Amino acid sequence: FVERDEFIDGALAAILLGPWAATLIMTAVIAMQGLLFQDGGLLVMGWNILNMGVITAFVGIATYSFIRRLTGEGRRSHLAAAFTGAWLSVEVAALATALQLAVSGTSPIELGLPAMAGVHALIGIGEGVITVGALILLETTSSGVLAKGESAPGRRGANVIAVGLLLALVVALFSPLASSHPDGLEFVAEQKGFLDLAADPSYEILPDYTVPIISNPVLTTIVAVVLGTLLVFVVAWFVGRGTTRSEAAGG
Repeated sequence: FVERDEFIDGALAAILLGPWAATLIMTAVIAMQGLLFQDGGLLVMGWNILNMGVITAFVGIATYSFIRRLTGEGRRSHLAAAFTGAWLSVEVAALATALQLAVSGTSPIELGLPAMAGVHALIGIGEGVITVGALILLETTSSGVLAKGESAPGRRGANVIAVGLLLALVVALFSPLASSHPDGLEFVAEQKGFLDLAADPSYEILPDYTVPIISNPVLTTIVAVVLGTLLVFVVAWFVGRGTTRSEAAGG
C-alpha cells in the first residue's frame, strides 16, 4: 500500500526552490528511500511521488502564495504562510492517500479518511514547525535565500548549496534520535487492520536505515542516512545541471 512519511518538507522545498524543482527533489528522495532503504516500496513509488512530491509541493506553495497576497510581505506573514502551507500540504496528501486506499480496496473510505485526516492534522503541526524553523535558520545563515529562490528557482548559488548540504549532513548525525513510533499511515494501518497487506521487500541494501556490516546501532543508522543524503544530493545536482543546460541550449 501507499507509504506516507512522518515529515515530508515538500512545502519547504517548494517555498525555497519553486514547485517544479521541489517535485524533482522529492522524487529523488522518495526514489532513494524505496531503492536504497526499502522504505515505501517499489510498486507504489508512483503514488508516493504523487502524494509526497507533487501534492505537497504544489499545495504548499499555492497556500503560501495565497496567504502572502492576503496578508502582505512582512516576516510574520511569511512565516505564518509557510506554516499553513506545510500543514495543509500534509493534510491534503493524507486525504489523497486515504482515497487511493479506498479505491484499491485496502481500507473503506469511511474508515480511512477520518483516521488519516485526524492523525495527519497533528503531524502537520510538526511539519509546519519544522518548516518555519528551517526557514528561519536558512535566512539567518544565508541572507536573501528566499528571494533568490523566488526569482530563480533551481539556480542556486554555491554558498546556498553548500549550506543546505551541510545542514542536511548535520541533521543526519541526529538520525538515531528519530522516533521509533510508526508513521501516520503505518499507525492507521495498525488501527484499521491492513498493515499485514504490505509485502516484504524483494531485496535489501540498507534495510531500515542501517548498514548490514556495521553492528553498532547508532553508527549504522548515521552512516546509512549520510550515504542516503549524499546520494540524493548527487542525483539532485545532476538533474539540476541537466535541466539548466537544456534551458540554456533551448534559450
